[in-house]
Amino acid sequence: MEEERFGFSYEEEIKHAVQKFERMKRNNESYFFDVIEFESIIDFYIENNNSVKAFEAATLATEQHPNSVSIQLRKARVLLDKGRAVETLTILRKLESIEPGNHEIYIAKGTAMGMLGDIQGAKKMFDYSLTLDSDDVENILFAITSVLQNLNYYEHLIPYLLKLTDLEPEFYAHLYDLAYAYEKTEDFENSIYYYLKYLEEEPFSDSAWYNLGIIYSKLEYYDKAIEAYDFALAINSHNTFALFNKGNILSNLERYAEAIPVYHEYLEIEPDNFEAMTYLAECYEKTNELILARKYYLDAIELSPDFAEPWLGLGIIALITGKPDESLIFLMKAVRLDDENPEIWFLLGRAHNAIGEKKAALRCYREALKLDAYYDEVWTELGRIIIKEGLQRKALPYLEKAYKIIGDVPGISYLLATCHIYAGSPDKAYRHLMIALTTDKDLFAGFARFLPYNLLSRKIRKLLKSSNLI
Repeated sequence: MEEERFGFSYEEEIKHAVQKFERMKRNNESYFFDVIEFESIIDFYIENNNSVKAFEAATLATEQHPNSVSIQLRKARVLLDKGRAVETLTILRKLESIEPGNHEIYIAKGTAMGMLGDIQGAKKMFDYSLTLDSDDVENILFAITSVLQNLNYYEHLIPYLLKLTDLEPEFYAHLYDLAYAYEKTEDFENSIYYYLKYLEEEPFSDSAWYNLGIIYSKLEYYDKAIEAYDFALAINSHNTFALFNKGNILSNLERYAEAIPVYHEYLEIEPDNFEAMTYLAECYEKTNELILARKYYLDAIELSPDFAEPWLGLGIIALITGKPDESLIFLMKAVRLDDENPEIWFLLGRAHNAIGEKKAALRCYREALKLDAYYDEVWTELGRIIIKEGLQRKALPYLEKAYKIIGDVPGISYLLATCHIYAGSPDKAYRHLMIALTTDKDLFAGFARFLPYNLLSRKIRKLLKSSNLI
């Protein structure tokens, strides 16, 4: 009962001190507060994330009690919250000479150094603080790890967290923090290990399952990622991040029919997400449900008319259904919104080509290749136009010049080999063909249809035979 009464009285004292301080500020008056009152007031504002009033209280407190270490230390913390690390260090250097055994001073000093980018200096301060109070190591370590987490020094955080985990094995949140720190340093093996250890103790943490799903996805363990997202969703069906990521994995794996209900479930919770709506439309497009695909692309455009992807989707549908003129309208809109997307330029070129605008098509293909020289489909489309239009000799100087700039890209090497065969330069053709086959043998199938087999030199035939291509 005494403890309850004391606790209640202490809360009342804090409340009274804060009210007195706010009354003073409101009435523009001057009151005196003792050190304990000021400590309570400053701590109250810090805990409630009110940095403005915490700073006001700390400033007045240092004026009324300039020799109080506890007050000066609190002012240092408030300055750190405001990002004023240099001023903080000035205060702390004075406090060091007064109370050299106070570990809080060195934690604050380490924090200031960390904020200024001196992580090695910060670690020296943190390590020194751990030598000052052997009875309070857990709390000191907790303060250090909190600082390093807030400053995103995850690599340097891990050793302190490991020590803290050894000292407090029953505090499972340390396992989660370790897993997250390893994730941030891209040590995914250790991150998975500690997430799984945490989940052994806290199996109903949807955030841990979700984070595990992200790591599995990064490692391309897609089935495990989906399973982790499913666990997260079983615990919290409104975990929209897990739903969205699961849908994206299924879509990227070309499991479009499975992705569709996932995106629908996501959109029931987030109906205005135009990206999810676009991805849903793409899944319908890939499953040849073009009416639904078109509907959701249009819905996405209504939500965000400046998002290029649904315009691209409508252009693809128009191309698929044999409407290149209509496709041009959508794709030209898409390229205006995103002129750094090589796929849009490629498809725009294909639409121009479909209506016989060869020059416009070649210009679009050139733009696509500027953005992605390894865009194999563009090279094969270029080859188709060059061969069909009989432009082999005319195209050679431009292709050779491009080759000097971009180097041994398989697409241009295959195309150069083809053009040199037509131009009667078998040695140059052989050299480019050998480079192309060494770089990407699978891509040969896309160019095989352009090769004039009746013009192949004996050396080239031998090369193709040894590669099992004829």
